[in-house]
Amino acid sequence: MAYHRAMTDLGSLGAVTAAGAMRRGEITAEGYATALLARCSASAALNAFISIQPDAVLEAARGADRARATGARLGALHGLPIPLKDSINSADLPTTSGTAALANFRPAANAPILQALLSEGAILLGKTNLHELGLGVTSNNTAFGACRNPYDPLRSPGGSSGGSAIAVSARMTPLAVGEDTTCSIRVPAALCGIAGLRPSTGRYPSRGVMPIAPRLDSLGPMARNVEDLILFDSVLRPHSMPMTPTPLRQVRLGVPSTAWSGLDEELERVATLALQKLHEAGIELIRADLPAALHADLTITMDILCYEVVAAEKAYLREYSGVDFEQLLAQVGAPLRKRFDTLFLAGGANAVTHERYQQSIGQLEVLRAAVREFFHEHRLTAIVYPPAMTPALPVGVEGDITVRGAATTVRTAMLRNTVHASCGGAPGLVLPAGLTATGLPVALEFDMLPGDDPKLLSLGLSLERVLGPIDPPPVL
Repeated sequence: MAYHRAMTDLGSLGAVTAAGAMRRGEITAEGYATALLARCSASAALNAFISIQPDAVLEAARGADRARATGARLGALHGLPIPLKDSINSADLPTTSGTAALANFRPAANAPILQALLSEGAILLGKTNLHELGLGVTSNNTAFGACRNPYDPLRSPGGSSGGSAIAVSARMTPLAVGEDTTCSIRVPAALCGIAGLRPSTGRYPSRGVMPIAPRLDSLGPMARNVEDLILFDSVLRPHSMPMTPTPLRQVRLGVPSTAWSGLDEELERVATLALQKLHEAGIELIRADLPAALHADLTITMDILCYEVVAAEKAYLREYSGVDFEQLLAQVGAPLRKRFDTLFLAGGANAVTHERYQQSIGQLEVLRAAVREFFHEHRLTAIVYPPAMTPALPVGVEGDITVRGAATTVRTAMLRNTVHASCGGAPGLVLPAGLTATGLPVALEFDMLPGDDPKLLSLGLSLERVLGPIDPPPVL
């Protein structure tokens, strides 16, 4: 049965649906790419992309149609235009990492993760905007302009994978690739009303990507439903059998009080209503405080990040680019340069010493053992909490803020909860949970133990049915 859809309807198709329709010939890859490019053009003011070449996308789509016409093998992602966070190497488009010194850097080869997607028929749609060098939580990029949230263009999409989240939310693509060290897939997914997976650390290949903290970095997918996250996972880690929804009456979710404290009042209201939906669907909610070892996870995470980032960036620049670290540093925006000078560079006023770094590394295993014991003691399937403490903040807001009458920082508000999974090397799944009274998305995050990604995605199929869809952005 042929599809007769307007361009905007094609933009609303999920990845599984669109790729299947193209494989069966119900829609053409060229027609689908044309529809998505129209959405990209119509939503250009959101500043989701740093680079995009429509002619190249359309030529690749025509190639996909020719392949189908000649009976060639068609991959799982046949004809699917997918954008990448612009810290992931691509031979056909620059890889800027959101910083001025790399504006014209063209890698010699694709990162393995991109090559894996292309080998299954995907098309590179473009490179998405991000917080400079991935080192921030707002995507207020000083070199390429701030990203803007589709639900309110005066607000931030979160960071650092802000452009990828915008592209999925605004129906420019059904599937995008981000990278998450402390919160960078999960917070943008939460603030833009989409699904996002931070997989277990090391689940997907990470070579050819501008690093932040190699012990913590994790590439992952962003989509509008769990089925599409599963499609992405099946391409990178082929499944031996299909994933099926988890029976909810077998599920026990830990609800840690510390992760539910101090939240924006309206966000808490929406998240609590979503939690009640899950309980009414048969899920058992276990109120249990996180182990004492996790109280230090934010400190441990930041110590590791601050110590590793400069050496990791220097190694990447040496291997892939003709730009040296001093050239890069000389051109970073003023807010980030201040962080380098005080936190990241040896000798900075608040730089992490080697001794402190080694202590933090040692604490990682203590923390991970405590989490395993916590799951075992309470017989938990997963833990649940809002990934961000506030809904989307106004564009340009950085530094000190007030949440629920208490002084905090933007960085703390966006990553206080998400560092649990980062520190633990664990998978975290974000799902939309509702909208605030002013129409901003609220999400829940579900974490399991390292290596339990298939179980988490299976659970996600059931959870999203209970939580239900949220309204798309009004810009559509």
